[in-house]
Formats: sequence, C-alpha cells, structure tokens
Amino acid sequence: MKYQLRHTTHYEYSGAVTLSHNEARILPRDLPWQHCIDTQLVISPTPDRLRERTDFFGNKVVYFSIESLHDSLDVTVSSNIVTRPRLAADFFSSIGWEAAAGELQQDPRKTNRDCLEARLYVLSSPFIFQHQRLAEYARDCFSPGRNLVDAVLQLNSKIFNEFVYDPEFTTVATPLADVLDNKRGVCQDFAHLIIGCLRSLGLAARYISGYMETSPPPGQIKLLGADATHAWAAVFIPGWGWLEIDPTNGCMPDERYIVLGWGRDFADVTPLKGVMTGGGDHVLSVAVDVIPLREEASLL
Repeated sequence: MKYQLRHTTHYEYSGAVTLSHNEARILPRDLPWQHCIDTQLVISPTPDRLRERTDFFGNKVVYFSIESLHDSLDVTVSSNIVTRPRLAADFFSSIGWEAAAGELQQDPRKTNRDCLEARLYVLSSPFIFQHQRLAEYARDCFSPGRNLVDAVLQLNSKIFNEFVYDPEFTTVATPLADVLDNKRGVCQDFAHLIIGCLRSLGLAARYISGYMETSPPPGQIKLLGADATHAWAAVFIPGWGWLEIDPTNGCMPDERYIVLGWGRDFADVTPLKGVMTGGGDHVLSVAVDVIPLREEASLL
C-alpha cells in the first residue's frame, strides 16, 4: 500500500509565549515492511533552533526552540509512505510462554543480544506497573505449557471483546486499575493494558505509536482530518522477534498500519511535548489524514 500522511498539531495560547523548547516524535520510521519515500516538516513560527536525532529506541526525534514572541504554534508533517504486509502466520514460534519468560531471566552472559535488549521491556515503566491483578486478568489465556503466540492472541481477543472504546472515560493519566475496573478506555489504554498483563507474567512487551487507515461509512466521503494517531503493542518471541498485536481492534497489524515509533509506553513516544515561558491557557487541536493511494507498492 502507498499512503499520503499528514499530521497537524495546532496550539492557540491566551497570552504571548516568550520562549518554548519542544520535542516532536512525528517522523515515521523506516522498517523492513515500511518505507518513507519523503517527509516534509513545517513549523510556524519558524524555529530559531532545530535539530534531528535518534533516541534510545531508534525513533526519529526533532528538537526545536522558538525564542521570539508568539501566540500560536503549528507543526505539520507530510509524508509519503509505502507499506507491505508483515510476515505471514506460518512463521510463528512453537515456544511455550513459560519458556519465553525463562529465557528473558537468563544470566546476561549466557543469552543472545536480542533477549538482552528485550529485557528492558519486562520492567515497569512510567505508565505501566507490573501488578498481580494484571497477571490474574490474563491467567486464563496463559495455561501451563501453552504456546506463547496462541496465548497472546487469545488475550488480544479477550480485551477486544470485553472492553468498550470510550474516548470520554480516560485521560493520559488514568491508572490502569481504573481501566481494568470499568472495562473502558481508548487505544492507548488498551495497549498499556495488554503490555501490563504480559509484563506481569514475565514477558517482554513494548508500546507502538502510529496510524491506521480508517474507512468512512458506506456511501460517505472520507473527511479530511478524521483520522487520529493509534496505539498498539508488540510481544517479544525469543528466537524470532517482535509480534505486533492490536487489542483495540482484536487483530494483528497489517499493511494498513503505519509505525511512528515505539518505547516502553506512551511517555517514550509522545508526539509533541515541550516547556514554555508565558502563554497562559492554551487550546490544542490535532488533525490526521491517512490517505490511501491505490498504487502498486513497487518502491520497496
């Protein structure tokens, strides 16, 4: 698939901002199944300083500062992306989930590099803490000796079937315990939940930020700005790699999914964050368009 991607963030301030320092993680990654043909980043007002770096997780990060008076901020990134399907299901490992958890606990001197790096994703993180309640919620999917992939896919379906998508219920700071008690939330919450369950069982799981192509109701035209950022997760399979899962939709991501970045949780891949002097109150608006271009993805 080939997509035209546009992500616009607009801040309107009630007072003048005299200085702001910002970090943006809105540049798509290049991956074996995803190629960014070109990207344009436009920031208004024009930054006084701007530089790009790669963070610990391999995500593209743009730092910029605005050092003159301004009462609004616009950040727009436009990209052309080509995607292709992930590997087919017949590749899956037959490793049991307890064996996978055991490999992640091995002496670092006796394990391979992939397992060593994955161990970071077993630990608690700012938004996701290991907890017995999370392990108990997942326990019926992880019976003794069960295949890791089968167990993960059942948990993915369980969250999809038992939780209600409700954008009015949670904020970025809503604890996982509240999400679990009320069985409501949004994609960020469901990604955090499945990661928390997996980590509480000793498995490695990471948070993925990106986009998913959405379709309008039958007979209606797709509205510009109607898409939004999406969040899903991936579990580490020793001997194979990372398997992506989307509990919000109860599926495994395919070529409709575009990856921005990944980390331990949302805190590692916040699209835009910063500090400023002045400004008073602010109003934030975000518009995302993922427009499919029905052409052969011949550039990969």
